[in-house]
Amino acid sequence: MSGIHITDIESAINWWRERSPSPDGITACSEVRALGEVYALMVYHHESECDDRSMPAKALNAWLGWYATTPDAPCIAICSTSQGDSVCKGCGRLFDEVQNWPVMTPAEKRVTWRRITMEGTAWRFNRYVERSLEAVGQPTPAAALDSAS
Repeated sequence: MSGIHITDIESAINWWRERSPSPDGITACSEVRALGEVYALMVYHHESECDDRSMPAKALNAWLGWYATTPDAPCIAICSTSQGDSVCKGCGRLFDEVQNWPVMTPAEKRVTWRRITMEGTAWRFNRYVERSLEAVGQPTPAAALDSAS
């Protein structure tokens, strides 16, 4: 299932709340109300994901409005899948995800983004400075702080 995670629904609600603040502190814009209904049902049913294909159109459109403001591809232009790796060292996507990215739905892309973010093993999530210092044998800033304690 290419489900939209509840944290994406929360992010979209917060984005819309910031974009269209309540004029009276009580009333929410239509996008927040549509997303809020989906969010409430997810909480009530103890669901962490909702199916984008069955979301009410207004909620899906509101989510897509937020989605359009997020980065599309996690690529950092260091693609090890082109060298035969099954998982890209640069972005963390699987070979099939890299190949099919242009035809994946927004929900499928967010599932991938969530997975690679939760794993946090791809180079895009590492500090380049720390890696470069390690490569030349110098202590990283974190290691320097540990040794000073």
